[in-house]
Amino acid sequence: MIIGFSTDVGSSRHTSRIIGPVLRWLVPGITEESIGRVQLGVRKTAHMTEYAVLALLMWRALRRPGRADRKPGRCNEMMLAFGLAVLFAVSDEIHQSFVPSREGRVLDVLIDALGALLGLLAWRAWGKWRGRRGAAGAVGAGGAGESE
Repeated sequence: MIIGFSTDVGSSRHTSRIIGPVLRWLVPGITEESIGRVQLGVRKTAHMTEYAVLALLMWRALRRPGRADRKPGRCNEMMLAFGLAVLFAVSDEIHQSFVPSREGRVLDVLIDALGALLGLLAWRAWGKWRGRRGAAGAVGAGGAGESE
């Protein structure tokens, strides 16, 4: 999906055909400048989201957790997944520099890297929270069983 959007299909010229009319319908008096800012925000948020998902998929492929595995993951696995996502972001921007309607930008690599990092950190925090919740339930259940 990322590679597909790196072509002319994902250019601002094509995405503006969708976002612009929707914004004009929702806010009839919206200015072209405001539409441009919203489009930019949507495009950069999409960058962050797709790289968060990519980093999580890479982490899962590296880790190969089982169904009952509640551990949030080791830092070295997450760092490797992050590094691979950033390398992919660099290669994606290099690819875009060869597409006439696109351009490769260092800022986009940074945005992609931020998305990958936030995705992994959010997943790790959720995993730790879920693990604590499971451990608290197990301690409470075990403690009740032992005292009886």
